[in-house]
Amino acid sequence: MRAPEFWSGDGRGLLPLLLSPLASLYAAATARRVARRGWRAPVPVICCGNATAGGSGKTTVALDLGRRLANRGVAVHFLLRGYGGRLKGPVRVDPAQHDSRAVGDEALLLAAERPTWVAADRAAGAQAAVAAGAQAIVMDDGLQNPTLEKDLSLLIVDGSFGFGNGRVIPAGPLREPVAAAAARCQAAVLIGADESGALARLPPGLPVLRARLRPGPEAEALSGQPVFAFCGIANPRRFFATLQEAGAVIAGRLAFADHYPYDAGDMRDLLAEAEALRAIPVTTRKDFVRIPPAFRARVTVLTVRLEWEEPAQIEQLLEPHAARVPVPA
Repeated sequence: MRAPEFWSGDGRGLLPLLLSPLASLYAAATARRVARRGWRAPVPVICCGNATAGGSGKTTVALDLGRRLANRGVAVHFLLRGYGGRLKGPVRVDPAQHDSRAVGDEALLLAAERPTWVAADRAAGAQAAVAAGAQAIVMDDGLQNPTLEKDLSLLIVDGSFGFGNGRVIPAGPLREPVAAAAARCQAAVLIGADESGALARLPPGLPVLRARLRPGPEAEALSGQPVFAFCGIANPRRFFATLQEAGAVIAGRLAFADHYPYDAGDMRDLLAEAEALRAIPVTTRKDFVRIPPAFRARVTVLTVRLEWEEPAQIEQLLEPHAARVPVPA
């Protein structure tokens, strides 16, 4: 789905007001659900969650945490619902057999680096991961899912969007009030500059770690080149801004709904538009795995990496949980 425009406003329009009774019901239902106790895994469970519907950079943070734990010798497995995929799981993702329609796009990105499980029932997914040798589990999303107890929860915040209009679904983008989500987290991670005043909505005692997205190594080849940028992610502005930071000249751009499933007709149209502009067609890694394989060779991917303002802060948060893992000498 594409987020309604009023979700990013100030929350004072007519539609948010009319929808506020439904938002109250939604928030109450979420509060009842998250109050349930879940299964406690015998290994550390770290959750990269958010308070809003849609992306905030959770997958990028999850990948970074997986690498940091792996650098400590910890056998990390990723766990997620597999949004946009048809498989309910628990199933271990195999990029050679599964596509985005089966397991979702985020699962394929995670599985390219570490063992990854999709499971609508997160507890069942965690049990499968532990049985397969996981010494730690990093969840991509799942802050509002109560079936699995978390040892460390991070509230991921996209600095350019923040918490939108500050209202709960359907009056706004929030899955629950910000204070309720933050109360179950040990820290917030702000990605990019706080353009939306998100920090002012967080509890004053919650630690805030700051990070930003940097263009990947392919950015050098795009510098000074005309590009036709297209994507189907929650915040397309972030992708376009990263391209500009890389020095690319955006000759054209097109934003689809989040998790948009490209078909052959879409790709023929997109490539024709890029050719008419004499521009390089460029997209994100998440979009690339949703492109039909026959067209992938003609599309350039701009990757991103997470750069922490104070890397020692995230290492300190991970330390007590990594220390619980018995690592062979």
